[in-house]
Amino acid sequence: MASPWLEFEPYGAASLDSVDIQKFIRAKLPVGPVPAIPEIRLHRAGPSSGLWRLAEADDQGFGSPYWAYCWAGGLALARHILNRPQTVAGRRVLDLGAGSGIVGIAATKAGAGAVMAAEVDRYAIEALKLNAAANGVALEAIHADLTAGPPPAVDMVAVGDLFYDQSLAERVTAFLDRCLDAGIEVLIGDPWRAWLPRSRLRVIAEYSVSDMGVAETGDIRPSAVFAFERL
Repeated sequence: MASPWLEFEPYGAASLDSVDIQKFIRAKLPVGPVPAIPEIRLHRAGPSSGLWRLAEADDQGFGSPYWAYCWAGGLALARHILNRPQTVAGRRVLDLGAGSGIVGIAATKAGAGAVMAAEVDRYAIEALKLNAAANGVALEAIHADLTAGPPPAVDMVAVGDLFYDQSLAERVTAFLDRCLDAGIEVLIGDPWRAWLPRSRLRVIAEYSVSDMGVAETGDIRPSAVFAFERL
């Protein structure tokens, strides 16, 4: 019997381009409705997805495939935006650290004027492009670390689950301060992770959603949507 991985096995880091990555995602990460957000469908990893094959094919650093799973902060933020479309309607929105693109997709579905989805991981970029197509929406995928520079020309920045690491949280917080200085509204979705800047936050809404992992095994935990405010 031919190996189901045969068509992927020859790829090396030099040849693993966006077409190859999208081919893998289409074949091994099936599209399905998101827990608690049936309006959105995503390519998500399961027990037999074989993400390790992508890691083997990329000797330049695969990283953690967070983009292939649902995270509580992103789920809460996407649910909130769909419940209250007036939050983004007609506005230019940046989905920072977009991962699967779920927040940007929700914003587009809710009537945002334009959506930018920024990611540093090239696998996430390809996944969010496929996810946008699966939901029939158009957004601008940006492969860059925007936290190192000035904020883009947007009206709102939406941040889901970027406070799990201290150095990342500090860098994101500094960027969000620059956003506030530029008159940009900031919304954060997070299940109260360790490095959340709690003194800067005002709770807008709370949701019970599954956290990182497939729906069948993800823990249900409270996650909040916050407004990020000046000290």
